Amino acid sequence: MVSIPENFARKLVRGEHPSILVEADATDPTAVGNAVGALSQLAQTALNRDLQGALQPLQGKPAPFDVQIHRRYNPEGITQYNIVPGLMGVILTMTMIMQTGLAMTRERERGTMENLLATPVRPFEVMAGKIVPYIMVGYIQVTLILLAARLIFGVPILGSVVLLYIVVLAFIAANLAVGLMFSTVAKNQMQAMQMTFFFFLPSMLLSGFMFPFRGMPEWAQNVGSLLPLTHFLRMVRGILLKGNGLMETLPHLWPIGLFLLTVVAIGLKRYRKTLD
Repeated sequence: MVSIPENFARKLVRGEHPSILVEADATDPTAVGNAVGALSQLAQTALNRDLQGALQPLQGKPAPFDVQIHRRYNPEGITQYNIVPGLMGVILTMTMIMQTGLAMTRERERGTMENLLATPVRPFEVMAGKIVPYIMVGYIQVTLILLAARLIFGVPILGSVVLLYIVVLAFIAANLAVGLMFSTVAKNQMQAMQMTFFFFLPSMLLSGFMFPFRGMPEWAQNVGSLLPLTHFLRMVRGILLKGNGLMETLPHLWPIGLFLLTVVAIGLKRYRKTLD
């Protein structure tokens, strides 16, 4: 956000050397670093562009105004504030999908799935029974990461922890549903593991965890917007570093819910009550 003071032009004419305030979201220090560097030279660059012809000798002189930059939410540009919350989403994505995918595929390989299919349960009940235990595992992982983030790396927790755990629940469920869907496609554990990596790598590269999201090509941003990890990272960083509440979180929560419903529908459709 750029704030220009009142009577800016008049102060320039009077030679008062006014200042322009630029407030930048510094939750991602890498993304804001280049922008801050460019803004620092904004005044001089604009003058060098406009002072042409007879006014060219004036180039190189000090600019008549200053650009003051305020880094919001992470004034010191501490990298851990961005990386550690992101690791929460990356670890959950990897472990939740792989655990469920391998577990279901292993049961089919060993023949224990036959006993499960012989019971009078519906497909949704089978999937729910496989998901619930891993939700607890995911919460344990999140709790340990939060403790390490606060006690070791000094990451602030400005928002509601309850809201954070609600967001985590939706994200865990989405990833577990992906793992279950993969298990309905994979014929063995090796295929399930390969599918996990094929989903995990794009999620890590296109979500904004490794590279600034807005700095990626448009097609990459479009693909990244479909991935749950992209929205989860924004919610977690917003809750921890900005103190965001429910209203700021909802725009990123509903895409994860929509993704969850879509994947569950596909998984249920592929689920078979009988073995080939």
